[in-house]
Amino acid sequence: MKVEIQIDPGLDEPVVVLRAPSPTEEVEALAARLRGEPAPRPFTVYQEREAVRVSRSMVLRFYAEDKGVLCQTGKGVYTVRQRLYELEEELAGTRFVRVSNSEIVNLDRVAGLDLTLAGTIKMTLEGGTVCWVSRRYVKKIKQALEA
Repeated sequence: MKVEIQIDPGLDEPVVVLRAPSPTEEVEALAARLRGEPAPRPFTVYQEREAVRVSRSMVLRFYAEDKGVLCQTGKGVYTVRQRLYELEEELAGTRFVRVSNSEIVNLDRVAGLDLTLAGTIKMTLEGGTVCWVSRRYVKKIKQALEA
C-alpha cells in the first residue's frame, strides 16, 4: 500500500482521500478506522454447504427467490440464512436500501438509473443486473440518493 502526505496550509482541517482500484474488505476497514467507527462485519453466506465470508462492499443486492434469500456479488450468487427484514434492520443507516418487497440494493454498486413516465425507477447494477424500484419505495430511494 502506498501512503502519501501532502501539506496544504489553506485547509481548515485534515482531509483524507482513500483511492483504491476496487472495493475490498481491507479498504472498507481502513475507511471505517479513519472515520473512527467500527469496521462493518462481513456477511456469512453459503455456497452449497460451504460458508463464505463476503464483505459488504462486494454485495450488489439481496433478494428473495423461491422462499429463500440470496446474496448477489460480482463473483456469484450465494444463499443467506437471514430474512430480508432482518437484513434491512442490520443495514439501516448504510448505503443498502430496500427497493421492493423482495429486494435490498447496495447503492454504491448502482451503475445507472432510468426514470420511467409511470413513476417507477429502473436500476442497473454493476455487471448489468436490472432491478425495479416499487412505487412505494421511490421516495425512500430519492432520500437515500440525496444523502
